[in-house]
Amino acid sequence: MKREKFGSRLGFILVSAGCAIGLGNVWKFPYMTGMYGGAAFILIYLLFLAILGLPIIVCEFSVGRASQKSIATSYNALEPAGSRWHNIRWLAIAGNYILVMFYSMVGGWMLYYCFRMAKGEFVQATAAQITEKYNDMLLNPWILVFWTVLVILISFGICSIGLQKGVEKVMKVVMLCLLGIMVVLAIRSVTLSGSAEGLRFYLIPDFERMVDNGIGNVIFGAMSQAFFTLSIGMGGMAIFGSYLDRSRSLTGESLSIVLLDTFVALMAGLIVIPACFAFGVEPAAGPGLVFITLPNIFTQMAGGRIWGSLFFLFLFFAALSTIVGVFENIVSFGMDLFHFSRKKSVAINIVLITVLSLPCILGFSVLSDFQPLGAGTNIMDLEDFLVSNNILPLGSVVYLMFCTHKNGWGWNHFIKEANSGNGLKFPQIIRGYMTYVLPWIVVIIYLKGYYDMFSKQSTPVFVTWMIIGFLFLTLVLSVTRRKKTENK
Repeated sequence: MKREKFGSRLGFILVSAGCAIGLGNVWKFPYMTGMYGGAAFILIYLLFLAILGLPIIVCEFSVGRASQKSIATSYNALEPAGSRWHNIRWLAIAGNYILVMFYSMVGGWMLYYCFRMAKGEFVQATAAQITEKYNDMLLNPWILVFWTVLVILISFGICSIGLQKGVEKVMKVVMLCLLGIMVVLAIRSVTLSGSAEGLRFYLIPDFERMVDNGIGNVIFGAMSQAFFTLSIGMGGMAIFGSYLDRSRSLTGESLSIVLLDTFVALMAGLIVIPACFAFGVEPAAGPGLVFITLPNIFTQMAGGRIWGSLFFLFLFFAALSTIVGVFENIVSFGMDLFHFSRKKSVAINIVLITVLSLPCILGFSVLSDFQPLGAGTNIMDLEDFLVSNNILPLGSVVYLMFCTHKNGWGWNHFIKEANSGNGLKFPQIIRGYMTYVLPWIVVIIYLKGYYDMFSKQSTPVFVTWMIIGFLFLTLVLSVTRRKKTENK
């Protein structure tokens, strides 16, 4: 079967950026910025995007374009004989499924809140009532199932039409709408009375505030956010690289996607931070900022019903762009591994992902007693931890080593593929950095994630999980070693 191709360069950039742009940009970035002191955090974040995110995204695109396959079979097509790099595909496939098991539900939350805002449910509601409405949503599995399934059907419906007529055409519109809504909301936010202090906090670095928050905490927070915001490591970028021709070099295309991803994150902060200051709200409110704090702001704002509806529509589009990107990867698994038609792979996965999403949905009600990562955690926390703290960083390390080590695909093959076509070329001078330094930075991020998650728990629990983390790391890195072959 001939590989589908993007119809235009713009389509590739918008669809790939859409996959990278998600709730990490528009939900997590604003409250991380608030938590770690504003503009100084942003400067460090931008630095780490350049030295962490960009090289890895080029690696992932290169593997996808060279193999013309999804991650389900891309390592098989490029690895040397007698190696076992292809084993990492099962981790990546699992990661894609686990991600949409909770991400589809959160996308449903955004769409549901857009609907609630539009119908005026929060008009004149008190802060306590808004919090109660959020908790009621989580405790009602039927509401969560309905909106989750609706998001699944919308997303797979887009994928079922095909790459050019479905994913590319629809996601162009979604991304342009997302960007347009952002600009409108940002203008409204910065023109609110009292927003000037928020703009100073957001745009003018205050390194004393950075010291107060702990320099190490700010640096690691910026590093982690820069790494996770691009969702690299489990084939999300590789699948779109496999649909790309060789007319353009991959460094320039990757840079365009990183810049667009960064623009969305910065604009999200520009929407949220000045509005928080204008209404005397703490911008470091954490994950509850979106569903509890911001609806309180919209109830106080002139025309808040309209602005709130637009804001949650913007969040839904951000979530949808990622979900469609991951669903396209999942659809390609069936096509590459089992030679299903696109429509057959879509039909099977609609049922499969709907069923797999149920534990996460029920984790807030029927299964709330199951607290896998300690008191106060739930099934969504476990699924997010598996993807964000394990599969993404470890998958990225494998991509780096596969593209730079001689027992993998190797530097020469990688650099030839990355630099094929017109445009910005990948610098040969950073070969040593990518081979020997960058993988260890990612491993440190991985281990620090375990430390942060479990260090406040009892010593036996902390030691047990750290051992599990090291064992998981060792198991994954074993794919980078060549199998021993018998002497003939």
